[in-house]
Amino acid sequence: MYSGVELIEFSGESDHVHLLVGMKPSVRLSDLVRTLKSYSSSKIRLNHWVEIRKKLWGTRFWSRSYCAISVGDGATTEIIKRYIQQQDKPR
Repeated sequence: MYSGVELIEFSGESDHVHLLVGMKPSVRLSDLVRTLKSYSSSKIRLNHWVEIRKKLWGTRFWSRSYCAISVGDGATTEIIKRYIQQQDKPR
């Protein structure tokens, strides 16, 4: 779907998702997020309209915001991967 991007890990919750992606420096994060939101919204609306129509923000499936955190010295890829995997488990 998007050249230069690899989905490493993901998890979804009732009101947001976590994605760990590897991407080339030439990929613009804002373009990637816009593409992912647009494509997923279209597919979800097409296949699950009855379930999601009352949960939308007006006509929007996704909010306009997003949070992006880079992996570095203090937070390795493995640490972030484990964090995402544990999000759907009760604490």
